Amino acid sequence: MLAAIVICGATMFFTSCRDKDDNPVTPEEEPVNVEEYIKSLYGENKRITDGNYDKSLAVKCSNGTFVGTKTDNVIYYLGIPFVGQQPVGNLRWKAPVDVTPNDGVYEAYYYGKTPMQAEGDPSALYVQGEDCLYLNVWQSAEKSTEKKPVMVWIYGGGFETGGTIDPQYDCTNFITENPDIIVVTIAYRLAAYGFLHLSHLPDGADYPDAQNLGTLDQLMGLKWVHENIAAFGGDPDNVTIFGESAGGSSCALLPLVKGSQKYFKRLIAQSGSPIMTRSTEEAIECTDMIMAELGCKTVADLQQVSPRKLADTVGRLLGIYQVLGWRIWPERDGRILPKDPWESYANGAAKDIKLLVGCNKDEFNTFSAAFGVERWNKWAADRMEKRSKLMTQEENAKVESYLNSVSGEEWEKTSSLFSQSYFNAPAIRLSENQASAGGQVFTYFFTPEASTPGVKSGHAIEQSAVFDHPELCVQIAGREFDPTFCKTMRKLWVQFAKTGNPSLSANISPDGKAKEWPLYDQSEKQVMVLDEFNIHPAKESDVKIVDWENTYFLTKYYCN
Repeated sequence: MLAAIVICGATMFFTSCRDKDDNPVTPEEEPVNVEEYIKSLYGENKRITDGNYDKSLAVKCSNGTFVGTKTDNVIYYLGIPFVGQQPVGNLRWKAPVDVTPNDGVYEAYYYGKTPMQAEGDPSALYVQGEDCLYLNVWQSAEKSTEKKPVMVWIYGGGFETGGTIDPQYDCTNFITENPDIIVVTIAYRLAAYGFLHLSHLPDGADYPDAQNLGTLDQLMGLKWVHENIAAFGGDPDNVTIFGESAGGSSCALLPLVKGSQKYFKRLIAQSGSPIMTRSTEEAIECTDMIMAELGCKTVADLQQVSPRKLADTVGRLLGIYQVLGWRIWPERDGRILPKDPWESYANGAAKDIKLLVGCNKDEFNTFSAAFGVERWNKWAADRMEKRSKLMTQEENAKVESYLNSVSGEEWEKTSSLFSQSYFNAPAIRLSENQASAGGQVFTYFFTPEASTPGVKSGHAIEQSAVFDHPELCVQIAGREFDPTFCKTMRKLWVQFAKTGNPSLSANISPDGKAKEWPLYDQSEKQVMVLDEFNIHPAKESDVKIVDWENTYFLTKYYCN
C-alpha cells in the first residue's frame, strides 16, 4: 500500500500514483524523505539510575523527572507518559489511568509509540503500539521570569490515523520564532482502540467508555499539562488547545466534556467542528461490521485479536486512506459527549471559552484530487445516495440547486458540496452558536491555493504555515506559500494564545501593517480572510463561505 502513496508531511494528505515521466522531480525539488526521517527518530526512553544526565535539562514532574534534549536554542522533551498505566492487556478499551507520584529520573529523548492504525499516514511509519499515551513539550532555552502561555496541539487524521511524530508537528521552527510560547503535542487512541462502541455486546457493560476513549485520553493529557507545565515555565492558567481536522473537532468537542474547562481557556479549531461525531446507532453499525469481519461475538473474542490485525481490518473496511470511510468518530453518547453538541453550544456550554475557528476555501479538493475522478465520483454518489434518504424532498431539492450553481465537472460540484457540508457550513454554524450564546469567537477563511492540480485551497494545506515547515508545504501544495503571509498567520495564532484576541498592531505584525480581527457576531458576520497577499476582514456575505439557503441546514446531519 505504501508504495502506491506519496507520503507527505500533512496528516490526511495523500495522492494517487502518477507515471514518473508525467511528474518529473528536479534535484532542487527532491521531496523530503519522510519515511527515512521518521525511522531516524526511533529510540526508547529509559530510566536513568546512575545520575549521569544534564541537570539543566531535567524537569521534575508529578510522575518523574524528565531529561530533555537541547538543539540550538530549543529544548524538547519527547515521550513523556501522561498516564499511570498504558492501555494494554486488560486496560484495552478502558478509560486512561491517572499518573501516580514517581521519584525516578527518565530520558525524554524519543517519541512514544504511534497509536495503532492502518497504514497511510506518515505517523504510521513509526513503531506502533497500544502503549501510546505520551506527550511532548517544546520550549525555548532562553530563561524567563514570566510564565509563558501554553499551546497544546491535537493532531488530525479523521480519528483513525495520525500521531505526534508526524514531521509537520516538529515545533523547533515554531519555538525559535516564538520563544515566549511553550508548545505541547499530545497523543490519543485512534479508530477501534479509541472510538469503538462495545456496551451493546454480551460482555460490553464493563466497557462503558470505549466509544469515546480518544477524547478521554486528550482530557487526561490536558490534566497532566495543567498539573505539570509550570515546572517547564508555562502558565497552567493560560492554555490554548489547537488542532486541525479531527484535531480541530476534538478542540471543539472538549469544552462539552464535564470538568474539561479548568484545563484550558481558549481553542483554535482549524477545519474541525462538532460535525465529526456520530450517533450511538451509527457507532453500533460500525462495530457490528468489524465484529462480523473478524468472526467475533464478544469483547472477549476481540481481546484475542492481535493489535495489528484489528488495526488493518478496520483500515480495510473503513479507513480514510483505503476507502475514505469517514465513519469512525467520537460518539454523541449523552454521557461523555452531549447528544446534540450544536444545541450545547447554542445554550452556552462553551461561552466562557474563547474560540478561533475557520476553514479552507476548497476543503474536499484534497480528497477528490487524491482519489481521481472515477473513484471520487463513485464515492460521492454513494455518500449522497445514503444522505438523500435521510433528507426531506425539499432538502434534496436544495442540494440539487446548490450542485447546479457550481460550475465545472461533476467531481468539482460534489467536492464543493462536501466542502460545504463537512467544513465550511459547520465552521459558520459553530461561530453562530457560540456568538448567539454570548461567547466570543473569531472566524477565518483560508484562501491560498496549491499549485498541485485540482487541490486548490484544500484540506490541511495550511498546517505547514502554522508550524513553519515550508519544505513540507512544497510536498503538499506543490509550492511554498509567501513567507511573510505564513509568519503573519503564526503570529495571529500566537497572539490569540497570549491574549485571547488575534489582532496584531503594526509594530508586531510581520508586514508592518495592523491586522484588526473583528469578533464574529450574528448581524455583521465578519470573518478574517487569510488571503496570501491581503489578509483582511470582510463580511461573510461578501466572501460567501456558506450557502445559507442550500447547504447550511446540512450541518444537522453531521457526517452521515
